[in-house]
Amino acid sequence: MLNIALPKGRLGEKIYDIFERAGYECPSIKENNRKLIFENAEKGVRYFWVKPSDVSIYVERGAADIGICGKDILAEYSPDVYELLDCKTGVCRLAVAAKKGFHDDGQNTLKVATKFVKCAEAYYASKGRDIDIIHLNGSIELAPILGLSDVIVDIVETGTTLKENDLEVVETIFPISARLIANKAGFKFKTAEIEALLSKVKLLIG
Repeated sequence: MLNIALPKGRLGEKIYDIFERAGYECPSIKENNRKLIFENAEKGVRYFWVKPSDVSIYVERGAADIGICGKDILAEYSPDVYELLDCKTGVCRLAVAAKKGFHDDGQNTLKVATKFVKCAEAYYASKGRDIDIIHLNGSIELAPILGLSDVIVDIVETGTTLKENDLEVVETIFPISARLIANKAGFKFKTAEIEALLSKVKLLIG
């Protein structure tokens, strides 16, 4: 049985549809209930819904053989997993944004609000820029508006939220999309099953 961790929400539903088309359907997953684990013994798959930021933990620790995880999570937490495939969905980017008209003159320590602390530190270290990290978990757009920070480092999909708050992207750090990841030990024991699934999914996403 292949244990598959899916991120709750729209992305997980999109990915499940791909797996279903690849022949790994599990009809009970579409029933209106509060179950978290769904299996189809005939197809040899067991799916479970988890918080998107927890997928890599379930996979790294072996509770799941494979899972779907955003590149942002992989970059921020560096889990010890195999990254097998870019699923080309959930596409967005990690970017630096600031109030319209903001210019970093490089004179003072730059105040950066983000929940992606490691990514932000690595990015600014590569530029040799001295920063003060302010770790926030939500409503990060508020930070520059209220003067808490000069800039934010956050995920940008359409940019609508930024525009509505008079902010704009000033730099893109890296592109993000959903990745199929595997537990290292699980991959050794279930190589044939994982590679069979992988090849069918690859055909569908092109």
